[in-house]
This record gives sequence, structure tokens and C-alpha cells, in this order.
Amino acid sequence: MKRVLYIAMFFFAMASQAQEPADLVNPFIGTTNFGTTNPGAVTPNGMMSVVPFNVMGSDLNVFDKDNRWWSAPYEYNNKFFTGYAHVALSGVGCPEASSLLVMPTAGELDVNYFSYGSEYTDETASPGYYSNRLTKYGIKTEVTATTRTSCERYTFPAGKGNIILNLGQGLTNECGAMVRRVSSTEIEGFKLLGTFCYTTQAVFPIYFVMRVSKVPQHSGAWKFQPLLNGVEAEWTPDDGTYKLYENYHKEIAGDNIGYRFCYDNLAENEQISVQIGVSFVSIENARENLDFEQNGKDFNEIHAQAVEIWNKELGRIRVKGGTKDQQTIFYTALYHALIHPCTISDVNGEYPKMENGEIGKCDYTRYSVFSLWDTYRNLHQLLTLAYPEKQTDMLRTMVGMYEDWGWLPRWELFGRETFTMEGDPAAIVIADSWIKGLRDFNIETAYEAMLKSATTEGSKNPIRPDIDPYLKDGYIPLWYFSNDLSGDNSVSHALEYCSADYAISQLADSLGDKTRAKEFLKRSQSYRRYFCKEHGTLRPLTKEGKFLGDFDPATGKNFENVPGFHEASAWCYTFAVPHDINGLTKLMGGKTRFIKSLQNVFDSELYDPANEPDIVYAYLFSRFNGEEWRTQKEVKKILDKNYKNAPDGIPGNDDTGTMSAWAVFSMLGIYPDCPGEPYYTITTPVFDNVELVLPNGKITIECKRPSPDCHYIDEIKVNSRKSGYRISHNQLLNNAKIELKLKKEPK
Repeated sequence: MKRVLYIAMFFFAMASQAQEPADLVNPFIGTTNFGTTNPGAVTPNGMMSVVPFNVMGSDLNVFDKDNRWWSAPYEYNNKFFTGYAHVALSGVGCPEASSLLVMPTAGELDVNYFSYGSEYTDETASPGYYSNRLTKYGIKTEVTATTRTSCERYTFPAGKGNIILNLGQGLTNECGAMVRRVSSTEIEGFKLLGTFCYTTQAVFPIYFVMRVSKVPQHSGAWKFQPLLNGVEAEWTPDDGTYKLYENYHKEIAGDNIGYRFCYDNLAENEQISVQIGVSFVSIENARENLDFEQNGKDFNEIHAQAVEIWNKELGRIRVKGGTKDQQTIFYTALYHALIHPCTISDVNGEYPKMENGEIGKCDYTRYSVFSLWDTYRNLHQLLTLAYPEKQTDMLRTMVGMYEDWGWLPRWELFGRETFTMEGDPAAIVIADSWIKGLRDFNIETAYEAMLKSATTEGSKNPIRPDIDPYLKDGYIPLWYFSNDLSGDNSVSHALEYCSADYAISQLADSLGDKTRAKEFLKRSQSYRRYFCKEHGTLRPLTKEGKFLGDFDPATGKNFENVPGFHEASAWCYTFAVPHDINGLTKLMGGKTRFIKSLQNVFDSELYDPANEPDIVYAYLFSRFNGEEWRTQKEVKKILDKNYKNAPDGIPGNDDTGTMSAWAVFSMLGIYPDCPGEPYYTITTPVFDNVELVLPNGKITIECKRPSPDCHYIDEIKVNSRKSGYRISHNQLLNNAKIELKLKKEPK
């Protein structure tokens, strides 16, 4: 009996020590080195995120947002906390959102943003949770979240304490807000956001309802009144006064306003909770979101619920083997890939219609933050494979945006089109998903939308404004819109149109529209017009159809401006035509020259692991028999060098999960090598065993490693049959079991 008891205790102890996927996530990965992720509390694809804000005022006398380009509310090396921002973006290159700053303080009230901030210690974060201790006040802060709401818990020292809502600060480029007292413990209002990347007038309000768990002794609105020689000016800490409203209990509006809840006699370690619900539709919806999602739950219950949701979503992919760091890198990458796009519809189904100011209602989850120039390359393929129900709702969302606005999105943000980056990426995402079998959306309307942006003349086409020469001459010339060569992205634009047209051709073929399939396939090969034999790269063309003179294909390597290419050199774009590798190979003079040129990109450090156009490069070697080992070698080098279990563990801007999705696929050993085609390239997995649990089956990947230094594939079997290095989407969905036998040397 005693032996049975010991055995039972042993297995109970082992089970209690077993780690769930959420335990392996390190939210601090990517929070420096311009990764622009953050360690705040969020649920999968949630509207709400609660993020420590430390990028403004860290020197007390310096307004950091204007002294450095902060595109995230948090940077790991900064240690000056000025509140929790609500609804932040993850992995973006421009400042936006991250407003509704809530700051707890102790002692006498101070609403001066430049002086009430504090350094902090005891920082910790995990999926759905973040905490620190404010050294200036001795306050422990903790935050968690639901899909559309936050729950915050502040543990105060004895004496006076304050909770401040600052509506004037944040990462947004817009100003203006309103707050109204509802009761002694509840306020409501909105904050204006928008003008993403300073490129458009796309603005939008975020509505909120905020509640505190304890009735304050004093409360009310406050306003900063900037004065300079009697004239209002952009405010600084010293030029102006703070006005506290004591007996005014109606709404107040302005640019730099806020609200405070003040407590006179807090007990030692007394806790006050703050609940915030948000909506992009109305204050009423923000309140409904809050009531529905929290519904009497306390902080611990909401936190536990967030962890449970993360374990469920992350647990669709289970890995064994590899090091503890590698497992952490993997699950953190998957975590980052499940933040955007995020929910924009409220619990009642209402959402802001795209670009028309009206309110819509749907019976599915409506999404937002479609950074499609980035995510069309791999993130949506990850969702299509492992989270098809999410991807289906995203497809419905994009089609709905066309119905609202008349165009598919390019880079949509909370119901507005920012027109950031280039191309026609929504067409690629929709076509890719359809071809892979996601069919529960209106494909007829989607196809209509694609053809509209692909055929409408430029003067009436906000998605492809320079389409006219592309259709007429097969290329977009330099200085088509202006003579400013430094800002010209003509080649980049054309390549994106080629990729979109290829995807449209594949969809047209699937729908039986053979004429258009042929037409768009031909259009997708227009990139060939840019190929320059002298350099073996793509090269900008003038209006006369001649190559640009004085051309160095390596210019742009360090993000300097270069005519024809956006944020990269010609080398980062030349191979960015995965839909026509055979055609590019012929242009380059055959397989040997193609392989030599592509290998040189890696050997000469011309490859940029943080840039989208060349993100597929390492996988292109596997298109050639006998060269697959190069893919396995380069993918491993990229992972080992650029992805780490550390704050700088992403090679650059995560681009709303794109870099993380690259790591997820690459560590699994399969990669979607051409958007619009239902295929994946197989490479060496990091792990010995992988299991993807899909809605209607599972995928298993097993590695046989004779020794730890075996990194090259010797044999591939799919469902016990020998296979090549490219596998179809349908093969994966058919309960695929992939078995890989590894060896030390590539040949």
C-alpha cells in the first residue's frame, strides 16, 4: 500500500512540474533592438492590452517621444514608468495608440506627468499578466486582461494614495479627449487617436469606461493649461499650470486633461482594483464589454482565465526536444504571432465600418490592425494552417471592409486605411486561404474586389495609384509621381503588384476563369522588365525604359534611401519573386549562376533577416535538386544568430508578428514558400517531435538525430512514403506524419 502511495505521489509531483505552453513564453523577447514588442497583458487577438509605458519623460526634463522615434510604449532598457497604456500595438514601426494612461501614486497628489513618474523593480511578465514595484512610492502594480477589458490591482503603502488617468499623453499623434463622472467610482469618455506614420488624416476615437473598487475621499477632473506669453503653446513641464476641478461633476474636454481618485487613509498593503472597458463604437458598448467580460470576477479569476486561454491557443502546437531556450523562443514567437490582427467588434457584434463613419454589426469576430504588406508572407498562412477559424473571420472582415468602403485594405488600423507601405496584399491573403480550402466567406465579392484594384485606372485607384504604366508598359518608371528619386519606390511597387497578380491568377484558375488566370499570370512576370544582366539584379527604369545610371545594387543595405526600392537594397528584392523562380533562373543564366548569386547574398551579408522582401530567400535553394542543404544551413544560421531568449531576441521590428511567424515555421521545419501556392518547403526542425492539433486532425513531425550535431536531412517520409522537399497543404491536412532522418554532413 505504501509503495502504491509513493508511486502516486511521484506521478502527481511530475504532473505538477509539467510546463504548459504559456509557462514557456518570455514576453520580454523583442522589447529592445527595435523589436517593438511589449510585455503587457493581452489575450489572443484581443482588443485590449495593458502595457507599462516607459518611453516618455524618463529624464524628467526630456520629452522622449520627440527626441527619439518611439513606436512602442515600452523599451526594455528604459526604467521610468509613467503609467499603464491601454490598447497598444505590437511590432509596428510607427507610434500610435497606447493611450488612456493609468498611474498609481502615493502621498500628496501630483498630476504633473513629468514629475509623478517612477523607476521600478521586481518586473515580471507572462501571458496575460505583468507586474512591477514602483520604487518612488512602494506600490506594487499588477495588470491582466480579457479580450476587451483590463483589470488592474495596485497594492499601496499606508497613508495617502492616488489613481490618475492621464488622457493627454500616449504614442498617438492626435490630441483631444473627454471625460465625464458617472458616479463616485466610475468615469467614462473617449480619446482621439490616429494619423499613423504621419501619413494620413485617418483618425478615430477610443471610448472607455473606468471603475475603481473603493470610493475615494476626493476625485475630479484636471487640466493642464499651457501658457507662453499669454498664448497657448505646445506644453512643457514649466510653461503652464494644472487646474484641479473639485466640485465639478460633468464632462470636461481638452488636449491635456485627466481624472484622479484620491484616498486619504489607506491601510498598509491595501489593494485597489481598476477596471477599464474599451470600444471603438461607443461609451455604451465599452460599458457592455466591461460588464459582460468581467461579470463579477476578481483579479485572480480574470488572470487565471487569461492563462487558460493562452494555454489553449498555444497548445495547438506541442514540441518536444531542443533546449529550454529554444522552446521559449518558439512559444514566444507563437505568442507574438497571435496578437495581431486583433478584435475590433464588441460583445454585441458592433464595429466601426471601414472608412465611412457608420456602425456595422456582425455575427462573427471582426478584426483590425491588418499590416498586410508584412503578414501576407507567412502570418496568415500560419493562421490558415493552425487557426483556420480565426483566419476565416479575418477573410470575412476583409471582404466586409470592401463592402463598407469599396476597396480591400492595405494597412488598416481600427477602421481606417493608413496607406502605409505598398502593394495589394489583401488579394494575396484571400487567394492563398481560398486555395488552401478556407471557403466559408463570400468569394464572389472578394474576387470582384481584387479585380477592381487590379484593373481600375490609377487616378481612381487608392490601392494601386501607379497602375497605369504597369498595365501599359509592364513596369513602373522612376519619378512617375515626382522627381524626388530618394523617395521613389517604383520597383518595390511593381514587385508587389506582380505577387498580387500571381495570387489572383491562381484564384481565377480555381474559380474556372481561365482567361483571367492566363492574363494575370502574364502580368505577374512583369518584374522581368527590371532585370539587369550587368549586375544580375533588378534595376530601376526611367520613363524612357532605360536603366537608371550610376547604380549600385548594394545601396540601401543600411536603410539609406535608394531610388526604386523601399527600405532595402536591390539585393533584398531581386529574388523576391517566389512565384516565378524558374523564370528568374533563366534570366540569371541558369541554375549554377542563380545558386551562386543567391548564396552570395548570405555570404556577403546582404540578407536582412528583419526585412520582408527577402524573408523567403533561404528557402529558395530547395527549389533545386541537390541544393536543399543550403536551405537547412542558412535557416539554422538565421535562427541561431537572430532569435534568442533575450530582450533583443528578434532581429528587428516584429511587424505585427511576421518575424515571429517566420521563426515558428522555421523551427517547426516547414515554411510556406510562395504566397498564393498551397505548398511548404521542408527544412530541418529544431525539435525532435512536433504535433500540430488541427480542428479536423493533426500533423506530426518526427526527427531521428543520430547525434546532436546532425543538422542535414538525409531522408524524408510522409505517411511512410519517401517524399521530396516540397509538401502540399492537402498532404498536411490529411493527418500527415512527417519523418526526417538527419545526418552530419550536407552531402
